[in-house]
Amino acid sequence: MFGKNVTVDIFGESHGEQIGVVAKNLPNGVKIDLEELRAFCRLRAPGQNEFSTPRKEEDNFEIISGMDENGVLDGATFKAIIKNTNTRSQDYEKTVPRPAHADYPCFVKYGRISTGGGRYSGRLTAPMCILGGIAKQILSSRGIEIDAHVASIHGVEDDSFDWLSNSVSGIHKKPFPVINDEKGEKMKQEILSAKENGNSVGGEIECKIVGLPVGVGDALYDGLDGAIASSVFAIPAVKGIEFGLGFESTKVLGSENNDEFIFDNGKVQTLTNNCGGILGGMSNGMPLIFKVAFKPTPSIFVPQKSVDLKTKENVELSIKGRHDPCIVQRAVAPVISAAAIAVLDLMEEK
Repeated sequence: MFGKNVTVDIFGESHGEQIGVVAKNLPNGVKIDLEELRAFCRLRAPGQNEFSTPRKEEDNFEIISGMDENGVLDGATFKAIIKNTNTRSQDYEKTVPRPAHADYPCFVKYGRISTGGGRYSGRLTAPMCILGGIAKQILSSRGIEIDAHVASIHGVEDDSFDWLSNSVSGIHKKPFPVINDEKGEKMKQEILSAKENGNSVGGEIECKIVGLPVGVGDALYDGLDGAIASSVFAIPAVKGIEFGLGFESTKVLGSENNDEFIFDNGKVQTLTNNCGGILGGMSNGMPLIFKVAFKPTPSIFVPQKSVDLKTKENVELSIKGRHDPCIVQRAVAPVISAAAIAVLDLMEEK
């Protein structure tokens, strides 16, 4: 369960009959563009190109409650589901945990390895994108826009967002969401090279939020950065997050890191944005910038050492099935969704 004001629960398993999302206290009376929402959800859908898993799921969602026939949120508990239609459970081992997956702690805690990753699968980001797409539209109606792009893959880096500009250009909607298409082609080659060798690669996603009023969030456990981080870590494969200059700020002096204030046409702004738009857990009116690190997809075809938890023997595991050689390009929509859900939750504070 996530959220204090807009509460969110994502349910189901990767190879179960259905997955879905339940949310309470969404703003009443907001009209949602369902075609735009479907297009947003398709950004993370599998099986669309050679850079993702061959598993084909249309991710067509069905809204059960919380929205009327005209697409207007009606104040009731929101619930939406997606039916899983293309599973192959026979591809998965029942007692041999896959390295870098949740299989082993899941087996110890619940007595079984969940087929296809179960609740720990990236498949659960599909219902996250339903609610995230709705939250994104609600925020957009309030003048708050969110964009994201693939910042790097296996060391190949894209250009960065302009941290001072209060505008976004919808880069996340591109088939391969990068700012610099030439660098994007190099990223694609990194993915295909790993795929040809039965391996995988990871990377980073940079997200930008503009239009936030000053003061969203609060101190300690109610911080805006903490809420976004908590929401983003619901995405499997996330291994780190940084805001603004992040870890690079450890390498500079305070005089270089501090964002100096100025008046610009009567409005307070900063000359730089090393803080990433957050001070003391609160938005400061500048663009909110954060970057998320994704590990390489753990399901690879290279033989690996593992153990058989039933026979208590060391074994060699050769993973079968359909898996992404890189999930970063498909994770752009989930990162936007996680951020939108967290921001909307804080903005609904009464």
